[in-house]
Amino acid sequence: MPHPILLYDGVCALCNSFVRFILRRDRNAMFRFASLQSAFAAPILTRHGASPNDLDTVYVVVHYELTDEYLLSRSEAVLFVLKQLAGPWRASASLVQLLPKSLRDAVYNAVARRRYRIFGRSEVCMLPPEQDRSRFLDL
Repeated sequence: MPHPILLYDGVCALCNSFVRFILRRDRNAMFRFASLQSAFAAPILTRHGASPNDLDTVYVVVHYELTDEYLLSRSEAVLFVLKQLAGPWRASASLVQLLPKSLRDAVYNAVARRRYRIFGRSEVCMLPPEQDRSRFLDL
């Protein structure tokens, strides 16, 4: 199975923190990453009917470039990621998944609308540490 790809807002401090969180806990180096602003992300999003200009969500591309490729967004994407990580994250994701998707996404949307104000933003996408650069598909 191809590596799942996390597409994230590259200038969002919260999103960049999430990427660093994954890098520290993804023991099998399963995930790959690309910013939503990248030329890499645009055709994937377009293929799935998502707008490359919509930066208020995180996406996970599963089965990249296979016939059964699909895209997860918002709370579904976050829960997918957490279920792949070691430690308490898998169990936590399973518990949160018991909540209705509409409620999970409403909370996600509320945070997403305020993420720059609460967590900040940078003018450029983060540069990953040297040992992780091969996992970033848009560099």
